[in-house]
Amino acid sequence: MSNSSRTYVITGAASGIGRETKQLLESLGHRVIGADIRDAEVVADLGTPAGRASLVEQVTAISGGAIDAVLAIAGVDLGGPPTVAVNYYGAIATLEGLRPLLLRSNAPRAVAVSSITSVHPYNDQLLNALLDGTEAIALEKAEEVPFVYATTKRALSRWIRRNALKAEWAGANIPLNAIAPGLVKTELLKRLFDEPETRKRISAGTPMPLGGPYEPRAAAELLAWLASEQNGHMTGQTIFIDGGADVMIRGDSVW
Repeated sequence: MSNSSRTYVITGAASGIGRETKQLLESLGHRVIGADIRDAEVVADLGTPAGRASLVEQVTAISGGAIDAVLAIAGVDLGGPPTVAVNYYGAIATLEGLRPLLLRSNAPRAVAVSSITSVHPYNDQLLNALLDGTEAIALEKAEEVPFVYATTKRALSRWIRRNALKAEWAGANIPLNAIAPGLVKTELLKRLFDEPETRKRISAGTPMPLGGPYEPRAAAELLAWLASEQNGHMTGQTIFIDGGADVMIRGDSVW
């Protein structure tokens, strides 16, 4: 990676993959503006329109109106509307709201975090509401349908696919990508894995032949590269870093 210092914005910076990515980039000499609902330079709730607007306002003020990369990492698995509000609308608001600040960079980049669950069972009605409806409709639908978390991640990956080549992104020389982690040893997974039956169920749904569940550092390193100056040509992609789970689940159906 380049030795030149860059300014990054990371949501979800107080824990898990977000915290690890922040620490990695800072260790490389970069400036990182971390955002989260607590314990961050920017405190904002991405589950609300007011919180999303506050994120943009605070980052603009702190950065002086110029940043080099946005990493939309914040996500929750709370079920129902809160998951929709943060995982999909919060991520998109982060990317779209901070995009103007990228235009002053010589090498602007944008990355989001999807999930291996993006290829798990999902709900068509909710997916359509997310991609082609309104937030109000999607939040209402999320009250009554299954597979909410997986559907939000599938929708996020598809949104990136749909938008990456538009004038606002590729036309402005901004690569827009996502990563799809498998099972990562965050605080949440460690708690879930304390229960043997829960561990068995989760592992069966996300089989990882190569190495099994991994530490957040591996995801952080991939995010750091996608957000770096070196990534000048990859865009519109969701990169699976999942120990082979996607291959196990979808086989060669995508080819």
